[in-house]
Amino acid sequence: MKYKLVQKANPLEPDTERKWYASPVKAGTINNYQLSKGIASKSFLARGAVINVIENMVDEIPRYLIEGYSVNLNNFGTLRLSLSSEGVENPSDFTAANIKNMRVVFTPSPELKKTLQGIHFEEVK
Repeated sequence: MKYKLVQKANPLEPDTERKWYASPVKAGTINNYQLSKGIASKSFLARGAVINVIENMVDEIPRYLIEGYSVNLNNFGTLRLSLSSEGVENPSDFTAANIKNMRVVFTPSPELKKTLQGIHFEEVK
C-alpha cells in the first residue's frame, strides 16, 4: 500500500508543533462493473449475472439496515446503522426531530483484519 507524508496540527492543541503522519495514496475507485469482471473471472457466473447480484445486494442491504438488522457479509464484515440525538430531560419530550445524525458503521471481520495485517507499505514522495 502506498502512502505519503502529510503535516498536521493537533486540533486540541493548535499552538503545538505540527507533526508528520502517513496518509494513504488513493489509486482510484473501482465500480460495480470493474468489480464484477474480477469476480466473474474467478467463478462460473457470467459478468452480467455478477453485476445483477451486486446490484441486487446494493438494493437489499439498506432495506435490512432500515428494519434494524445488522448485515453480516461473511469473511468481509458487518454493516449496521448508528444514530446520534439530542438529549431530553423527560422521555415524553423526545421526538424523531431529536435525532440529528444517522450513519452506516462497518466493522471488518477477523478474516479481513488478518488479510490486511500482511500489507507492505511503500512511501511515495
